[in-house]
Formats: sequence, C-alpha cells, structure tokens
Amino acid sequence: MSVFANLVEHLADLLQPLFGASAAAAAIVLFTALVRLLVHPLSRAAARGHKARTALQPKIAELRKKHGKNPEKLQRAVLELHAEEKVSPLAGCLPGLLQVPAFFLLYHLFSSDTIGGRANELLGHQLFAAPLGARWVDALGEGGAFGDAGLVYAGLFVVVGCVAWFGYRLSKRMMAVNPAAQVSGGEQVPGLGSVTKVMPFMSFFTLVTVAVVPLAAALYVVTSTTWSVVERAVLYR
Repeated sequence: MSVFANLVEHLADLLQPLFGASAAAAAIVLFTALVRLLVHPLSRAAARGHKARTALQPKIAELRKKHGKNPEKLQRAVLELHAEEKVSPLAGCLPGLLQVPAFFLLYHLFSSDTIGGRANELLGHQLFAAPLGARWVDALGEGGAFGDAGLVYAGLFVVVGCVAWFGYRLSKRMMAVNPAAQVSGGEQVPGLGSVTKVMPFMSFFTLVTVAVVPLAAALYVVTSTTWSVVERAVLYR
C-alpha cells in the first residue's frame, strides 16, 4: 500500500500549484479518471455485448414459444444460445468488478494511521475544509450539517443526487427500449431479472456510500459514478 500512497502523493505534488491545499483531493479524482480510462475498453466491449444480446431477442422469443411450458428447459436453451453466439449475459458487470480493488485501496489508505511504518501524511490533506480521512459523521460532530466540512459533504450529496437522477432516467430509458425478456414461470438467465429490477436505483446507493466512507473514498465513488453515467449515455445512445 505504500507504493499506492507514494503515487497519490506524487500526483498531489504535481497538482499543488493548481489546487493548493486540495491537491490530494484533485489527485484522487485524477487517479479515478486514470482507472476508468484503463477500464474503458472493457466498458466498450460490454456495450457491444449489450447490443449483441439485443440482437438475440428474436431467437429468444422463438425459444420461449417452443419451451414456454417448461421453464427449466427454456433457461438451458437460452444459456446454450448465449454460449453458441459467444455472448455473455453478465459481461457488463466486469468493468465494475475491476474497480473494486482501487476503491478498497483508497479506503484503507485513508483509514490507516501509519503506512510503511511511518505516519500517514495523507490524512492531513483536505478538500476545502473537510479532511480526506474523515467521514460525514465527523463533519456533523464538529460543525454540524452547515459547518465548513458539512457544506463540503452537502455539495457532494447534491452532485451525487443529480448524477443518480440522470443515471436513473438513463436506465429506465434503456429498459424501455430493450426490456429484459422474462419467461413464464422463471427468468431467462438465473438471477438476471432481480438485477434488472434493481439496476435503475443503483446510482442512489452512492449517497449511502458517500455518507459512511472516508472522504477520499467518497471522492473516488463520486468521480467513478459520474464517469459511468456519462459513459453509458455515450456508449448506449
């Protein structure tokens, strides 16, 4: 983790002339953008997979007519069709899963008092008046919701709320254009129906995450979520 800490510190040093005391926060945003750029090819592949799954809907409709009275046989037939066409029904989850390690690195980095046997100097950095290693409950305890640190979180909540609403509208529009194909008595892909129902609300879960994790990790989540929504709007248009 010390290598990762050095990376954030070097980025903060480079951004110091532009962002001053908030240079470490800017470094986290930049680091997040770099991670998303690395994952972007997988996101493009997931978008192509989504379009390929959409193209399979007529064949799935035929299978539904043929095996509609036998849900288990229908599920097997649909899975076989995906395998034959080399289309993964869950390929879109891969970009998100690959970002999990980066999130936990930031979480542990700004939750640890020491790194590599020395004091964690990153905990002294701030985003305006809010320490990067503190949480929303700390801001509430020190100055309340409208204190200096509380207002930083209020701004983040506003950004997350706007992004979540845009993501919700985007997901609903995508589902209206290409609703998940359901089968009588079961789902065409095990578990996919439940995921589809929850998907439009996923962005709102970010509000909870921002409220409970250290501010540094919250910045990663906010930046990544915003990137995801914009990326989906472009790739799935």
